[in-house]
Amino acid sequence: MSHVSAIAAAPSAAALAHFEAQFGFETDCWDVHHAISNGQQDFVLLDVRGTEKYAAGHVPGALDLAHGKIIGSKMAPYPADTLFVVYCAGPHCNGAARAAVRLARLGRPVKLMTGGITGWLDEGFTLERPAAASA
Repeated sequence: MSHVSAIAAAPSAAALAHFEAQFGFETDCWDVHHAISNGQQDFVLLDVRGTEKYAAGHVPGALDLAHGKIIGSKMAPYPADTLFVVYCAGPHCNGAARAAVRLARLGRPVKLMTGGITGWLDEGFTLERPAAASA
């Protein structure tokens, strides 16, 4: 018996509920890119890695707001129903999850962009870089 099958898979009904629920918590790089590219961006995209990493390259249209700086006063300018999509470096980083927790604690709708910058680049999408950083 392998480590994969040593623990039985969840019953189909439980698996269905789990995987369907994931879409309420996450989105992927492709869907974010599609929304941005087609003028359908109905969310605020937050790069939560920190200013230095943001300046080195970020998803086009993303705002720089490190997860530790997500506080009520910074979110106050946005209507209460604004959807925030957060990302960090990639699957090896929990910064986006930390940001999502902070936003959820503030009562804000939030989704995590799975894959982060790593996923974005893996999809072949480009990063936005300030002129000085791209030289």
